[in-house]
Amino acid sequence: MEAFKEALVRADAVLIGAGAGLSTSAGLTYSGRRFEKYFSDFRDKYGITDMYSGGFYPFETLEEYWAWWSRHILYNRYECPVGKPYLDLLKLVEGKDYFVLTTNVDHQFQRAGFDKQRLFYTQGDYGLWQCSSACHSKTYDNETFVREMVEKQNNMKIPSELIPHCPVCGKPMTMNLRCDDTFVEDEGWHQAAKRYEIFIEKNHGKRLVLLELGVGGNTPGIIKYPFWRMTAQNPKATYICLNKGEAFCPAEIENRSICIDEDITRILSLAN
Repeated sequence: MEAFKEALVRADAVLIGAGAGLSTSAGLTYSGRRFEKYFSDFRDKYGITDMYSGGFYPFETLEEYWAWWSRHILYNRYECPVGKPYLDLLKLVEGKDYFVLTTNVDHQFQRAGFDKQRLFYTQGDYGLWQCSSACHSKTYDNETFVREMVEKQNNMKIPSELIPHCPVCGKPMTMNLRCDDTFVEDEGWHQAAKRYEIFIEKNHGKRLVLLELGVGGNTPGIIKYPFWRMTAQNPKATYICLNKGEAFCPAEIENRSICIDEDITRILSLAN
């Protein structure tokens, strides 16, 4: 803990890489009590056992598909608390030159008060829809429509007239989540990617802390591997990994790494 706090104090800049484990630590779990509270009817009818796998369920109709997704979006994007570790993390980096790279799509960083210009959501956002065939590179805010879908759904179906369609080609809309090659990288996505690139270039060779939080092995090429590589290439960099059960680093950067195998919420709370 002392080494962790000292590294942050001495840092010229902090690059945060956040995965699903951060939101899990915050209590935004996709199974157990939260799933039972909001989706027990889907479990009983379809045999779905958690929110993650439910997102891939082959619903027969769009009325069912959007009944599931509207509820999923509402309770994981709009009607959920801001997680304590996000608030504690913001306290740790306030006043510093920081940037956030995340595969999370629940918008917790922005809701916690992080500067929008310092965030790069690489995998999409629950709050956005896109054309299912990606006929054009634009995304659409969905909060108003989602709330109406949840309010008016019955027997796990939304009214047919609420099914969203692309305003350009007329095909059904879908989630702006990276799950295949139809994922839309809109103008905002590309602007965030450029800001991330500028941040990396600006802090090359400086005392950079690469703070990895809750990143697993699902998409290591986005955060974990680049963080290891940047640490290896910069003698002044420090790699910090907070991850319950998965805190490790390559031997090549071991002398400039801090790996803490503990609950992220507890560590960030203690660090403040």
